[in-house]
Amino acid sequence: MKLQGIIFSLIFFIGTSGFTQNALDDLLKKYNSGDVPYTSVEQLRMDQLNDEVIILDARESNEYKTSHLKDSKFIGYDNLNLTVLDSISRDKQIVVYCSVGMRSEKIACKIQDLGFENVKNLYGGIFEWKNTGYPVYDNKGNETEKVHTFSKHWSKYLKNGEKIY
Repeated sequence: MKLQGIIFSLIFFIGTSGFTQNALDDLLKKYNSGDVPYTSVEQLRMDQLNDEVIILDARESNEYKTSHLKDSKFIGYDNLNLTVLDSISRDKQIVVYCSVGMRSEKIACKIQDLGFENVKNLYGGIFEWKNTGYPVYDNKGNETEKVHTFSKHWSKYLKNGEKIY
């Protein structure tokens, strides 16, 4: 009886994870142009640990203050702050992220238009980062479980962490 419960739970988990991934794939295919290549959370984590990347957060200030990726720089979205690019070499690897990867593609395109050559979009954004189990940090630099999900609608893509609206 216990084994059947474990098997059912495992099948349910795999099934719902696949649904979520497919839903994210469909969402990004529908709304993104594909003009900016994606990078995976796993690849970004390796690049981050090797100090080989500049990470830019393309969300709003309240989202960034709730939590963000370690060492990321706030560039914003509605009130874009391009001055964060002033000290970055045009050939340096840059990864832009938002909640799931749609706003970040728009900002990444603008950065490419400024002559930056190695710009990528984080596939699945901070939600995928947190869903994978990687840490996020609050405005004081402390690790947190909180992730601003922009709205209740978008929160369905965050499976790991405390949802903040």
